[in-house]
Amino acid sequence: MKTLIAGAAGQLGRELVRTAPPGMRLVALDRAGLDIADADSVRAALRRERPDVIINAAAYNAVDQAESEPALAFAINRDGPARLAAASAERGARFIHVSTDFVFAGRARRPYRPASPCHPLGVYGASKRAGEIAVLEACPGALVARTAWVFSPFARNFLKAILQRLAAAGEASVVVDQVGSPTAAGDLAEALWRLATTPARGLHHLVNSGQASRFDFAQAIAEEAIRRGLAPPGSRILPVAAASLPPTPARRPAYSVLDASRTTKRLGAPLRPWREALVDTLERMRAGEG
Repeated sequence: MKTLIAGAAGQLGRELVRTAPPGMRLVALDRAGLDIADADSVRAALRRERPDVIINAAAYNAVDQAESEPALAFAINRDGPARLAAASAERGARFIHVSTDFVFAGRARRPYRPASPCHPLGVYGASKRAGEIAVLEACPGALVARTAWVFSPFARNFLKAILQRLAAAGEASVVVDQVGSPTAAGDLAEALWRLATTPARGLHHLVNSGQASRFDFAQAIAEEAIRRGLAPPGSRILPVAAASLPPTPARRPAYSVLDASRTTKRLGAPLRPWREALVDTLERMRAGEG
């Protein structure tokens, strides 16, 4: 089986390459090799590679910047996936697209299910929701996997931001009133490979087990990082309310925990708890990754 990965230079793309099943014929393309916002680039790459499976890990994910660059966000998050989905349907290839918890408004009191109503709060979430719709219209057999709060040793993410702030100042102020589903990119990648061999289609949620506030997540990062010499001894996480901080261009959902039970049935078991995945990620970073 030959699989093409779009967005191979990002944190999920890199983990998809690392966790690819033995014997997989892999074509891992960064933006220089496949710009999904460019129709000619998409046509050329798929004509040249003729993959059996396409996994789209490419995205515009600068949440605040998207508010001032809506055209670019929609070009990458809606139009690009739609092109890949249409080409997949035309060629009979399996198509997997990765989306986000930011499609929800965050007003729920229990985990969001795949069929829960979507009400994005900003351009980023709206562009990702538009991408979901476009993908499933162009390729009804596609799998759209929503995930959340992704972290890894690579690229920019919440884990690395907290470690940088602790290294610089020995403390970080983090909001207590944003709650979600921390997810290790490596675990997400392994689960996507497993789903690629199943007939799963439509909307699915794929996150590590458990939930946490941003403060809980940061506190766990600090505790585990100190134990491994990745943060200064005595580093502190200070709890703050989101309303007490300067406003950001984009609003964040206050609650975006994802219910992954539908996907768990496909996989046979849930992804492991997020703190276990965090420990493994930090061990990899201590070993020199990232």
